Amino acid sequence: MSTFGVIEGPQGVTDAWSGLDWNAVQRHVRRLQARIVKALKAGNWHRVRCLQRLLARSWAAKLLAVKRVCSNRGKRTAGVDGVILDTPAQQWRQAQALNAKGYRPQPLRRIYIPKKNGKRRALGIPTQADRAEQALEQLALDPVSETLADPCSYGFRQGRSTQDAIEACFNALSRRNDSAEWILEGDIRACFDTLSHRWLIEHIPTHTGKLRAWLNAGYMEKGAFQLTTEGTPQGGILSPTAANMALDGLERALKARFRRHHKVHLVRYADDFIITGVCAALLADEVQPLVEQFLMERGLTLSREKTQIVHIETGFDFLGFNVRKYHGKLLIKPAPSSIAAVKDKVRQILKTGASQSQGLVIQRLNPVIRGWANYYRHVVSKKVFGDIDSAIWRLTWNWATRRHPRKSPAWVKDRYYGCRDGSAWVFTDGSASLFRMSTLPIQRHVKIRRDANPYDPQHADYFVERRRRQRGTTPTAAPTWLIV
Repeated sequence: MSTFGVIEGPQGVTDAWSGLDWNAVQRHVRRLQARIVKALKAGNWHRVRCLQRLLARSWAAKLLAVKRVCSNRGKRTAGVDGVILDTPAQQWRQAQALNAKGYRPQPLRRIYIPKKNGKRRALGIPTQADRAEQALEQLALDPVSETLADPCSYGFRQGRSTQDAIEACFNALSRRNDSAEWILEGDIRACFDTLSHRWLIEHIPTHTGKLRAWLNAGYMEKGAFQLTTEGTPQGGILSPTAANMALDGLERALKARFRRHHKVHLVRYADDFIITGVCAALLADEVQPLVEQFLMERGLTLSREKTQIVHIETGFDFLGFNVRKYHGKLLIKPAPSSIAAVKDKVRQILKTGASQSQGLVIQRLNPVIRGWANYYRHVVSKKVFGDIDSAIWRLTWNWATRRHPRKSPAWVKDRYYGCRDGSAWVFTDGSASLFRMSTLPIQRHVKIRRDANPYDPQHADYFVERRRRQRGTTPTAAPTWLIV
């Protein structure tokens, strides 16, 4: 199939999905996104909106929008209509139906997921058709969001990760005699649920009619329809970008108010942030009121219970990491709560796998252990890795001895443990072995450049080189069971 055929779409063909040249589709969309960035940097907002409309009408963008919905983690999750786009014919028809006149979204499906503190978090799940429509607008909005974003923002952005945010904390706090010693830990109360609809409609540069319809779509819970007067659904594709854009501008406000000797630095990951300062009084009397005023304009407030000011010698937990100075030296380690979480997860798997084969148990454990280790491999984790390996060994030993209460320890060792990589106590069935965190080398993460924009052609070479250097050590996202 020719490139033209891929971009324009064969007429009347509903089963051509598998024959698409996705590289050509991606290149076509990327060119339009690069033009949006160029127009925005030139200050030509009229051209930006024209290019966004052109992208929304593009067949390539429609294909990519549907592909995103049908290939992400929620591809098997339906909305209130119960429809899942799981066949090429359905996906092709959905791409043809995007950006139609008279579009109206359906209500969200309200579900609840457990949080680490025992409470439940409400999620609003749009239909897959509505998600595809949001993904289409997202393709046009994201280049604008990336170009206007605060350099200190690292959440829900391409090429950025929690490791970049942690490195920013290190850069702001690591110097012995010249770094800030006080930190404001900010916690926004129900950020996604309380964002002002009016502020979003007035300030988010996307299709206003669609945005208003999504915000006012309401939700279905236990068969009853409920209106939505504030907030943006956490299950929506456009919601993270909209929330990011609502919080962008805080860094500029801080820089306009404070000078270098105040040592005020902001590090933000989505709605989690910390602000450093030269003294506690500055953070309490000047910085926090400025933040509260900034948030109030967007319908948001700080949580009085969780927002606190701490000294760097006391330390603080941020994104699952503990940041603290020990006798003047900054060390970043896995947070105690995260260490407890991975042990509890391993304990849970072994408990539910009491009657399962050793190979199946290893198959279930390895992704958990390896994923946790990869997430923390860029900080001071070597000793923690060894301690967790010891704890996991004890758990597996208890699992094995409970299966054979009348067998001797020597028999259990010969049956469930073997020699691997110089260790005689590796939990293995001969074909598969349990991953040990201590075998993973610690490697410092290189923070992304503050002004790097993945949609700007001027930064293309930088991202290519960065990906080449990170090959095999790309930052790993936090496991879902760890952060929910």
